[in-house]
Amino acid sequence: MPRLHDRFWSCPCAQRESRGGRPRAGAGLAAKGAAMVGSSAPGPAPPAARDSRPAHGDRGAGAWHHDLVQRSLVLFLVGVGLALVLNLLQIQRNVTLFPDEVMATVFSSAWWVPPCCGTAAAVVGLLYPCIDSRLGEPHKFKREWASVMRCIAVFVGINHASAKLDFANNVQLSLTLAALSLGLWWTFDRSRSGLGLGITIAFLATLITQFLVYNGVYQYTSPDFLYIRSWLPCIFFSGGVTVGNIGRQLAMGVPEKPHSD
Repeated sequence: MPRLHDRFWSCPCAQRESRGGRPRAGAGLAAKGAAMVGSSAPGPAPPAARDSRPAHGDRGAGAWHHDLVQRSLVLFLVGVGLALVLNLLQIQRNVTLFPDEVMATVFSSAWWVPPCCGTAAAVVGLLYPCIDSRLGEPHKFKREWASVMRCIAVFVGINHASAKLDFANNVQLSLTLAALSLGLWWTFDRSRSGLGLGITIAFLATLITQFLVYNGVYQYTSPDFLYIRSWLPCIFFSGGVTVGNIGRQLAMGVPEKPHSD
């Protein structure tokens, strides 16, 4: 009997009952499962695996920034070239007059005009595809370089008309150039973002021009819109649409900006 009594009290089931009542069903299986999960949990990733994703992100960001610099440089050069050609047309017709102290020898233009126009072209050309992506409306109307070159030719023609055409008054000339500018947008753009940005650019550029003329940096002959010609906003509008189309074409096929985790 003592032996049986000792064996009874030495049984694991009896010990569990004496400690906390009845044993819980499946407790042993849960403990084994937890042990198996703990033993099979992966350890810390090796250094190569941890560093692979940031390195890939760095390469993507570097390529995106490199492409951004290239597009900015191309747009800047386009803006400089257009400024030299178009400003030459205006000066030859005595539409724009610069004081002698700010004149330079390059195409008889003021030295600061081409850099300013190049910088503005770079900003506008990068802004158009950025706004398109933000609005979720990618521009796909006539997306080829032939259409872009025709748009540039029409823009130069509008500027040439502003210097060459003679109307009875500036109001008729302004209305004609406004119709041509809207026709340029309808022919080569037709996007709401392009129309909105063109109007905004025309408004801001006109204000800046008014400020420069007011401070005597240069002047226009026969001003009829405060200090400038009334058709100048039409030129700014068509120029914004033209440079925007160039920027959109340059941005085609460019990878999106990588997002940081």
